[in-house]
Amino acid sequence: MMQGDQPPRLIDVRSAAEVLQGALPNAEHMVMHVVPLKMQDLEKDKPIVFYCRTGARSAQVCYFLKQQGIDNAINLRGGIMDWARNGNEVVRGDYMLNEAV
Repeated sequence: MMQGDQPPRLIDVRSAAEVLQGALPNAEHMVMHVVPLKMQDLEKDKPIVFYCRTGARSAQVCYFLKQQGIDNAINLRGGIMDWARNGNEVVRGDYMLNEAV
């Protein structure tokens, strides 16, 4: 865990079709192109981990947010592919699509 055992907020920036292939437990879905429209919904006092398939798109999101003054955005390097390759849990992503941010 990070910062005083407070779990980070997890945001998946992949497409809905990619999310259906699997997701991180307790993640939220926010397609990459809507992030600029939803910045006001992002906490500034809690770590937010963004991820995608390989970490490239989520790195772009984090870079954009840092340019906007949001310094608590963290990229999951290697994305969900490395996460799964390292033996971490991946769950069905369909739960997220009904609760899209």
